[in-house]
Formats: sequence, structure tokens, C-alpha cells
Amino acid sequence: MTEKKPVKPHPDFPLFAHQNGQWAKKILGRQHYFGQWADPQAALTRYLDQRDDLLGGRAARSKTESGLLVKDAVNDFLAAKEALVQSNELSGYTWSQYHGICKLLVGKLGSRRVVDLRPEDFIALRSAFAKGVGLVSLGNRIRITRIVFKHAFDSELIEKPIKFGPTFKVPSKKNLRAEKNTRPKRMFEADQLREIIKAATGPFKAAILLALNTGFGNSDVSAFPRSAIDWKSGWVTFPRIKTGVERRVNLWPETRTALEGVIALGRTAEDPADADLIFLTQHGRRYVRHYGIETGMKIDGFGVGFSKILTRLNLNKSGVGFYTLRHVFATVAGECLDQVAVNAVMGHQPPDDEMPSRYRERISDERLKAVTDHVRAWLWPKPVQAKAV
Repeated sequence: MTEKKPVKPHPDFPLFAHQNGQWAKKILGRQHYFGQWADPQAALTRYLDQRDDLLGGRAARSKTESGLLVKDAVNDFLAAKEALVQSNELSGYTWSQYHGICKLLVGKLGSRRVVDLRPEDFIALRSAFAKGVGLVSLGNRIRITRIVFKHAFDSELIEKPIKFGPTFKVPSKKNLRAEKNTRPKRMFEADQLREIIKAATGPFKAAILLALNTGFGNSDVSAFPRSAIDWKSGWVTFPRIKTGVERRVNLWPETRTALEGVIALGRTAEDPADADLIFLTQHGRRYVRHYGIETGMKIDGFGVGFSKILTRLNLNKSGVGFYTLRHVFATVAGECLDQVAVNAVMGHQPPDDEMPSRYRERISDERLKAVTDHVRAWLWPKPVQAKAV
């Protein structure tokens, strides 16, 4: 924030001015927020109201107010998810998604008592959620909102489950398919990709090649460590960031050369925990960074840089970005007719009811390499040799 932090109203004031604009206090190793800078007395009242519960390691229950407020239910939900981030059980990316949707929820219903909410409130909330977004984003907003209130019930913050009414549901699969059919395809053709690769330089060229070679997404490329590569064989063993599903992928010669070039830049990590990463900015930071725990902010250097390349080449269009390279990989790799191997390379989690996956203990390297070789041959087809007369 650009506004200057206020001083404490008096020396004994137990809270401090956090950079996010709220009065805060760390209790039992977890940061808690109690209200805006502009009203320190209300923040103090709320802190005193919740202090005993928080010091006892319990979720705060209001004593001065008649019932849990939506914003308090949201704060408890986000605090619980923050603990999962700190234990590496939840990604910062997922937390930032939760934070963004919870911010919308609080903006509409934050000061309402949870017990007072009725189905008509969720009809209005659904309409507000739908403005300016597609059905996929609407569905995510509805799904996370329902999870927030389920968390409140499961945590005994409220005595009864919330009744959302018959319409506060995610869009149907039929409507999702219909909307998808109206959107531009998230796809690049081989000639366009060759143009993009030619226009990219340094780390961006290596990142693009890695994404096309492996099907990695933005966060996967950003978190890709040197130790994941067996440089002698050219094989990568690296779990998907989002799901933790193990992946084994063979690198193309072009990708290896590009990665070696990035390593040769000799960039030093600002955070010692990132010392093994291949991709670091000029300031030694990850290209994709999540600051959700403090502000919900996300920085995606790959997305920004890739968009600039597309704009320069006049290839920019709605819904298309660096993550589209994963769509390209899935589309082209699927044409090799070995979807099991494609799923393994991409780190897809098999459905619980998919029986063959329960018994499958491995997939041969030959099958995995055939997948990436197929994509490479599509990207750089060999010239047709003229037949001798």
C-alpha cells in the first residue's frame, strides 16, 4: 500500500499496523487481522472479543456480536488453508485463488451474520459473481463459496449447514460445453510456434521449449530444479506442482541446449530455497510468485513475457497465453494414440473409478519417449525427400 502506516493510538495498544491496511497480531505463530487502520478502537474491541479463543488455539467465536459474520468465517477458512500452504500441503497458487474469490464474497456479504443468510441472498450473490466472467470462473466462485461455509459448519463456527437454495449451483456440464464451443481455440499451430520460438530469447525461449516438450504449466516451469534432470540420459523426474503426481519426461536436444544456456547465465537466487531452480529473474527471484498469504497477489513473469511476444507477432487473442502451450502438448500428443502415456507425462491424476490405473505399476520409457517424440516431429517436421527417378 502507498498510504503511510499509522502509529499506535497509545503505547499499550496490543496490535500493530500491518502493510495490508489492517491492525494485526501474531498469536500462536499465526497472523490474525482485526480491522482497518481507520478504526483502531473497533479493531481493539474485536481483538479482545476473540483473544481467549485464539490464545487457546480455537477458532474465534464472537461474544459481543450476535453471531458469526461472513468475513470472520472467511478469515478462519483462509487461516486454515494458510496452515496447509506452510506445511506444503497446498500450493500458493491455489491459496491465491481462494483469496481472490473470498475477497469478492466479503465485498458482497462480509458484514452479514452467517445465520441470517437466506436463499435469496445467494441468488443475488450468484448474479454478482456472474458479471464479467465466463461459466468456468462463475463455477469456481460458487464452488469455493460453498466450501467456505462448509468449513464454518465443520469447524463448529455455526450450528447448522447453510441452505443455499436451488439455484446457487455450478453451471451444468451442458452449458459449460456450449460456452466452450463459442470461445477461440486455445491452440497454436506448428508454424506459429516456430515463429514464437524464433522471436523468444534467453530464459523465455528455454521456458517455451520446456513447456512444449513436457506439457509443464507456468508454475511447473518456474519451480523446475536442476536436480530433476538426469543430464546423462536426458530424462526428467519432476512431480506436477498442482497435484503432486509424479512425471517422467524425456528432453528434446533443443530443450537441453536451451536449459544449459539459462544455467550458464549464472543467476543467483535471492532466496536460498530457490538455489536449485533453473529459471530465475535478473533479481534472482522465481518467475511465478504467489504473495497470497499477505495480499493475494500473484506475479507471473512467464505470462507477461509470453504475452509481449504474441503481441509483437500479432498472435495475441483472448484466452491464449503461456499456459496454452500445455493445451498444445495435450492436443498434439493425444494424436500418438497412447493416451495413458500422455496422461503420465502430463501428470494427470486418474479418476478414482478408473480401474486399470489401480493395477498399472509402470509405463515404459519407450512409450513415454514416443509421446514427446511425436510432439517434436509435429513441431519440426522433416522435409520430404524427393524420390529418385
